Amino acid sequence: MLTEEKAQQAAEMLSRIADNVETVIVGKREAVELIIMSLIASGHALLEDMPGTGKTSLVSALSKSVDCKFSRMQFTPDVMPSDVTGFSIYNQKTGDFEFRAGGIMSNLVLIDEINRASAKTQSALLEAMEERAVTVDSVTYRMEEPFMVLATQNPIEQYGTYPLPEAQLDRFIIKLSMGYPTLDQEVQVVHNVKKAKASIGSVVTSQDILDLRAAAEEVIVSDPIARYAVQLVTATRTMKECRFGSSPRGSLALVALARANALMRGRIYVMPDDIKYLAPYVLAHRVDLTHEAKVNGRTNEAVIQTILDSVAVPELADADIIAGK
Repeated sequence: MLTEEKAQQAAEMLSRIADNVETVIVGKREAVELIIMSLIASGHALLEDMPGTGKTSLVSALSKSVDCKFSRMQFTPDVMPSDVTGFSIYNQKTGDFEFRAGGIMSNLVLIDEINRASAKTQSALLEAMEERAVTVDSVTYRMEEPFMVLATQNPIEQYGTYPLPEAQLDRFIIKLSMGYPTLDQEVQVVHNVKKAKASIGSVVTSQDILDLRAAAEEVIVSDPIARYAVQLVTATRTMKECRFGSSPRGSLALVALARANALMRGRIYVMPDDIKYLAPYVLAHRVDLTHEAKVNGRTNEAVIQTILDSVAVPELADADIIAGK
């Protein structure tokens, strides 16, 4: 059972990870915490921004903060599905086929510029991201936990990019952007980033991450709060500006990330504010706007904000939330 003392210990460990990543990524605490929460929620994260804003550096810093296996794949148009999943090769000495693991067979996997690979290669990620396994020549190979895909992409308006299909986007628990640093932050980066990248080390183990995941699953989600999360998701399906809305996977993702957020704050229960804060990150990339909405200049984030403004927030006492009522 998750106690307040254990929740505080978990929050301290999560803060230690964030502090360690921030030695490399300056002034992006919110983005750092969201990525860490995605890891604790057993999800995958997609970072979309202009080249050079620190997407790859953030993922690399997180991988070095956790003592586990890390792999990186640079997606280009000539990357094949077998490069991702692995392949079987004939061993002349033994007379048998041997499996050679692809880049996805690791704990933390960085896929750089995911939208530069073809749809065929992107689809090789679907089973791994959802089922935590890959199937090669009718044999299924399970991933070692913790497993997380952290993908970066450039805006699709840039040359040489392929928009991710809806099924691919739906497997990312969040999508976020880094944004440019302020002038003072960029000066700090110029002075310290090389030294920080060279000196960063692990502060937690893979077992610590598994323990944090188990603790997050014990965070209390009362029925009114779960209902509030589902109401937000279902509202995306009836919104006139949406060509289609979020699937039930969006509800699961929103509640799971809310649990991780509560744990990061040292709480044993989810509050309505957790759901409201995380909804734009979890739901915006799961909806597709109508042509009319796009012509009118509406964005996915603006539509999600409209839904947040229209759905009533449950008013609950802390005692009722803790009791799960």
